[in-house]
Amino acid sequence: MRIGIDMGGTKIEGIALADSGEELLRIRVKTPRDDYEATIKAIAGIVRSIETETKQKATVGVGIPGTISPQTGLVKNANSTWIIGRQFDVDLRNAMQREIRIANDANCLAVSEAVDGAGAGSKVVFAIIIGTGCGGGVAIDQKVHVGLHSIAGEWGHISLGWMSQEEFPGVDCYCGQRGCLETFISGTGFENEYEKQTGVQKSGQEIAELLEQDDADAEKVMQIYENRLARAIATAVNIIDPDVLVLGGGMSNLSRIYKNVPELVQKWIFGGEFTTPIRPAKHGDSSGVRGAAWLW
Repeated sequence: MRIGIDMGGTKIEGIALADSGEELLRIRVKTPRDDYEATIKAIAGIVRSIETETKQKATVGVGIPGTISPQTGLVKNANSTWIIGRQFDVDLRNAMQREIRIANDANCLAVSEAVDGAGAGSKVVFAIIIGTGCGGGVAIDQKVHVGLHSIAGEWGHISLGWMSQEEFPGVDCYCGQRGCLETFISGTGFENEYEKQTGVQKSGQEIAELLEQDDADAEKVMQIYENRLARAIATAVNIIDPDVLVLGGGMSNLSRIYKNVPELVQKWIFGGEFTTPIRPAKHGDSSGVRGAAWLW
């Protein structure tokens, strides 16, 4: 049996998988925000509860919204800021008295979809998260590719390519840079563009509903978004040329992306050939927690 843990900003989710991939049990608890010790205890508590209920011992993989620096052994790049600078893996091992494996949550998505999801059977899977933020992960032969600095696939924090005069130089990003993909193609970027075009604040869901009603402003903003997403995808393909691109996060639920964006990507591909499948994550919101389980 394998246990996967997905540590999010609002909830911590645990899942038990049989070796076949069948889900045996799922537990969710509220994330103890800004309380490091309580977060460690909550994760260890989920593992204990799963093993008690299933009466089985399991391997444990944990997905976190950040990475562990190979240089310092400390968490970095986490939007759950209370775990930054901590020996998260060491503290979890001590709390559970066992070995665990930890990976970035986008990498967990990539592994999940590579093992038995939308990228099953593909050697190189590039997983894209386009939700509140924007990230990416790489799976090669169903294993996480982390990179020397544990930032492989951090696609959200490179610049949008082929910017127009209107787009350049972009807005400031929380990472300290300007013009990052995250500021353009995340759900937040989508909402900001709508406000820029109309002067009205609306949620991504509200804009999506307007699209269904053939609203002209929503359509204009969506076309801008699709063009930017196409450029972003072209940048990734020009660098790693994956066998499949898998999309997760709230924006990935807009089905028109899978029809419109592939036709736009080709313009920016070196050599002009683009046949890479772009697919929604098969396991949806469960991909992260399933991928954590598959880290073993």
